[in-house]
Amino acid sequence: MTDSDLHKRREILFSRFPPGQIPEAADHLHRLENLSTEAKLEKRAVDVSYDLRHHTLENLENQLQDKGFHLDNTLMSKLVRALIYYVEETQLHNLGATERPLKQSQEAYVQAWERHPHGDHDETPPEWREYK
Repeated sequence: MTDSDLHKRREILFSRFPPGQIPEAADHLHRLENLSTEAKLEKRAVDVSYDLRHHTLENLENQLQDKGFHLDNTLMSKLVRALIYYVEETQLHNLGATERPLKQSQEAYVQAWERHPHGDHDETPPEWREYK
């Protein structure tokens, strides 16, 4: 995963009420480190740009809601938000995942295969096999 994959630019949408919350929310987010913001009053949104190693959209939106800001809760916004949360969580999980060399994983299968009995082996009892 490259650094460009970890750099995110998102839009946080706000509800119409209470009015005037967009500049306050942008100011609140602007105080956080490793985050740039831009208020978009005409869209009732705040553009945020961040590195996934420092912030996630879910954490930023939770902070805003904890401070009393009201996010847009239309169905489309909820769906997009849930998808972004999932994608970012998956990317973070993949960052922490260690890469396993293929050779080591194959060795486990080879060892299991060597211990497994081979050949024509019928587990049916002899008296059932010869039943006529």
